This record gives sequence, structure tokens and C-alpha cells, in this order.
Amino acid sequence: MTLPLQGRTVALAEGRQLEELAEMIEAEGATAVRCPLVNILDAPDPGPVVAWLRELVSGRFAYIILMTGEGVRRLLGFAERAGLRAAVIAALARTRTVTRGPKPARALKEVGLAPREAARMPTTEGVIETLRHHDLSGLAIGVQMYSEENPVLMEFLRAAGASAWPVLPYVYGPKTDGEQVADLIGRMSRGEIDVLVFTSSPQVDRLYEVAAEGGLEAELRQGLERTRVAAVGPVAADNLRQHGARVDVCPEQGWVMKNLVLQIKRVVGPAPP
Repeated sequence: MTLPLQGRTVALAEGRQLEELAEMIEAEGATAVRCPLVNILDAPDPGPVVAWLRELVSGRFAYIILMTGEGVRRLLGFAERAGLRAAVIAALARTRTVTRGPKPARALKEVGLAPREAARMPTTEGVIETLRHHDLSGLAIGVQMYSEENPVLMEFLRAAGASAWPVLPYVYGPKTDGEQVADLIGRMSRGEIDVLVFTSSPQVDRLYEVAAEGGLEAELRQGLERTRVAAVGPVAADNLRQHGARVDVCPEQGWVMKNLVLQIKRVVGPAPP
């Protein structure tokens, strides 16, 4: 019996859930090439994160915007180390939470909670659309960030008359050394990789960063032309398109790895005999 991805070689940029994704890909008959592009680290200074958590516990925030599942888990980790875990979970339960996509909702579910509202699209624009019809004037809004800046969201909150209280509980660091990434670029340019899978936007940035540092931009462009490119959701897909890359696979909804693998099977299929 021919498996859905029999004979295919699939490169994975995922870091935290790399083995889980690799097992899913390999179960479909493909060979998984592991090349985690970024590493996720706690914010180096716990002070601002713990101070934000104390504001949450005090009832400061009318709304909390949770952008990523990783962010929710990191916040709970800081709360645990500060002796605030139970108080933070209780505060999350009584505060109106808005999640960007299924991942932060899943992280809330892990502690017995559910978001009050979930954005239809797992993007900043999706969050804004969810909040657009709410009266936010004079309210304090806690915002779990996934990068240092989000000017579009901050400007929306300011124009709505709200005060934004951002917190950045984690940072990205390089995971795979540049030589391994350069080797992946070379393999793509030679047509040895059938599919390259991205599960976050920073992975895209890291790939292009290594290409620029090594003078491999032309080789990367050639490789991406010869390789099917898959993105777990619209954020990573938009970043790829902004870099001029083609996106062949991106689920229209249900932006999780299981659905991503399902779409890869449908679009790519097994290697020709």
C-alpha cells in the first residue's frame, strides 16, 4: 500500500514540537528533515512580566488579548515561579479574554479555562475585528505580545480610547547553526527537498537572515521555486509572501499541525513511481 506522502522528503522548521510534527509526517510515508530554525526563551528580565501579572491579579485589566499559546504558557511559568499561579488563573477566569486563533485557546484549556471571545482569523487584524464593536474607551487592556512591537494593534487600541498594557513573556533566539540552514538551502536548490514546512513567522525571518549573511539569496530563491512551501497559518504565509516566496499549502481554518499535515497530503501526495 502506498502511503499519502510515500517517497517525499519534508523539511521541518519547527522547534518546540519538532518530534511531534516529524512523527506525523513520517507516519504518512515521508522522510522528515529536522532543521529547527528558532529557539523560544523566557524574557531575560522577569521583572516587567511579574509586574504585569500582579496588575492582572489586582483586576487592572478589563480585557486581556492573548496572541499565542506559547505566551500563555510562559506567563503561567513566570506566575509559578513568583508564587502567583493560582491567583493568575483565577484572574484569567474572571477577565474578558480574547484569543488570536486556536493555540492560545488551547493553552487556556490546559488550565481549565476558555476564552470569552476568539478571533475568527488568527491575525492581528482578526483580533481588531473582534474588538471593533466593543466600547473600549477608558479601559485598560492587557496585551500578551509575541514581538517587541505591534503598531497596528497599539494604534487601534489608542484610537478606541483604551490604554494598552503590553507584556512580552518570551523572545526568539537562533536554534540551528547557520551551516545547517545553509545546507538546507543547498538541498532545496538541488531539488532534494519536496516540502518545506513553517509553523511560525520567526522561522521565515531566520531562514532569510541566514541566506543574507551567507550570500545565499539567489540560491534560496531557486530552492523555494523548486520546493513546495507549507505554512501553518496566515501569519507565517503572509511573511513568506512579503519576502516574495510562493505559498503552496496553508489551511483555510483550524491552524494547527494536524490540519497542516492533512493539507500537505492533499496538495503534494506521494512521489511518482
